[in-house]
Amino acid sequence: MGIGFIVSFIVVGVWTIIILGITIPMNKKYVVRENGKINYKKTTIYLRWNVFDTLTLVLAIYTILCVQALNMLLSFSQTIENPYVQFFTNQSQAWVIVIVAYLVSRVSMTLKSIKAHWGDELDDK
Repeated sequence: MGIGFIVSFIVVGVWTIIILGITIPMNKKYVVRENGKINYKKTTIYLRWNVFDTLTLVLAIYTILCVQALNMLLSFSQTIENPYVQFFTNQSQAWVIVIVAYLVSRVSMTLKSIKAHWGDELDDK
């Protein structure tokens, strides 16, 4: 395994610790749970922009920069043997997966929250 992959795994680990350090306290503070399930009627965090959304936007921009750097390196005829190509390849793949997973879960939670808040009004019309 090349040095680029190893450094990339370390960077992913640091980002993961930062993300979990922000997410876990935010969930404990703002998400209302009853019987182990989220009460979307009382939880309003999903209806507004929050810190985790900002962090995800920063990760998306970082991922775009990684993909662009990878494209530049490949256009200059660098191969997978280059540590920078290894690093940017791994970073691009890892964060695209995380960002897409977050987007799907965020849309799902937002729709559930909208239905909990205005579902009766929407069903009446």
